[in-house]
Amino acid sequence: MTNRTIGYIVGSISSTSINRRLAKALERLAPEGTTLVEIPIKDLPFYSVDHDADFPQVAVDFKQAIADVDGVIIVTPEYSRSIPGVLKNALDWAARPYGQNAFNLKPTAVIGTSGSGIATAAAQQHLKAILSHFNAPTLGQPEGYVQSTPGLFGEDGEVTSDETAGFLTGYLEAFGDLIDRYSKVPAGV
Repeated sequence: MTNRTIGYIVGSISSTSINRRLAKALERLAPEGTTLVEIPIKDLPFYSVDHDADFPQVAVDFKQAIADVDGVIIVTPEYSRSIPGVLKNALDWAARPYGQNAFNLKPTAVIGTSGSGIATAAAQQHLKAILSHFNAPTLGQPEGYVQSTPGLFGEDGEVTSDETAGFLTGYLEAFGDLIDRYSKVPAGV
């Protein structure tokens, strides 16, 4: 595939999120022919099965945004050794109503940053379990555990470490390869 659009979901709605900065870094480092676009989650109401018969427009738009991209990167912080509640809520909207899962066969990757040495490893393991249930082909390697240090990511996506920038570039290339492999899979399979 020469041109691709990758959506990204930031699992934090904090205005000072370092994971949002990581997402901006990925946007900035995207290889030629690849565009990254945010799929926002902050306006989604709490999911309830009561909505299945009449989805609110914001949820319809969210699911359509997933459908419109070639792959999705989920950039997640770790809250209490798992994913944030707002991210789980968004995933519930994506998977409903039953049988209309937006992530089915959608190439997906997970990455995250925190100040700890293991970054968001526990959250990412929970997230990968959910994505497996969704039948979303998920990037296995390289794993995206990024230890954030003060000043590593600028608000505009600048990465101050050549080593980290190189890793993120390789990560995006590996995900692009996964997307290309699945672009050959017939729809609905």
